[in-house]
Amino acid sequence: MIRELEIVTQRDEEVPLMPISKELLDILACPKCKGDVFLNEKEDGLVCKRCRLLYPIKEEIPVMLIDEALPYKDPEG
Repeated sequence: MIRELEIVTQRDEEVPLMPISKELLDILACPKCKGDVFLNEKEDGLVCKRCRLLYPIKEEIPVMLIDEALPYKDPEG
């Protein structure tokens, strides 16, 4: 039998959650070109500027599949 446990935490102030740890971000690479990726402004995806692809982050897990990547347009031009 599996029981679901409810964990209750109290916070005095809101702390924004980072969807991806710095350590993980440092080792992740674009699966297409093996280049660097960075967290986008909305923090909902990882961007490869070379390939112009955005790899979405779903439920705090980066989806590093080329077929799941979205086109990325650099807001800086």
